[in-house]
Amino acid sequence: MPKNTIYYGDLNDESMKKLLYILFGLTLTIGLSACGGTGTDVDDINVTDLYGKWQEGTVFERYYAQPFDHILPNGDTVQVNGFTWDESVEEDIHEDEAQPFNWSLTGSTLTIEHVTMSFIVPKVYTITTLNSSELVYNDDYGTVHHYSRVF
Repeated sequence: MPKNTIYYGDLNDESMKKLLYILFGLTLTIGLSACGGTGTDVDDINVTDLYGKWQEGTVFERYYAQPFDHILPNGDTVQVNGFTWDESVEEDIHEDEAQPFNWSLTGSTLTIEHVTMSFIVPKVYTITTLNSSELVYNDDYGTVHHYSRVF
């Protein structure tokens, strides 16, 4: 046998096809099982865990269980069930000046519609972790927000 030849025994074309199908199947199985996330299972999300005040750095969000009337700076009254604000030195906004929003939760999809005097700005996120002390969600662009509950 020549020096650089690899000997595979008596494998014929049919045996090689079977081997390739088995390897392909194993690769597919392992690859798909690796796609499972490590976050919160959709069935484990409890909407009541979202209620309350959350903080990520200088940014705060507050989620209420029921919508209520809120008066915008132009005097219009709107129904809202949440607020967000940034207390950084640059923004210096506090809760009484916060941006109102409406939120809804379907499975792990969190939709937040920011309410302004002129229009509504919708944003859609996917919750990966939600429990009594931690809220983690991301958008379709890969931005991850990690909030801690504030008491």
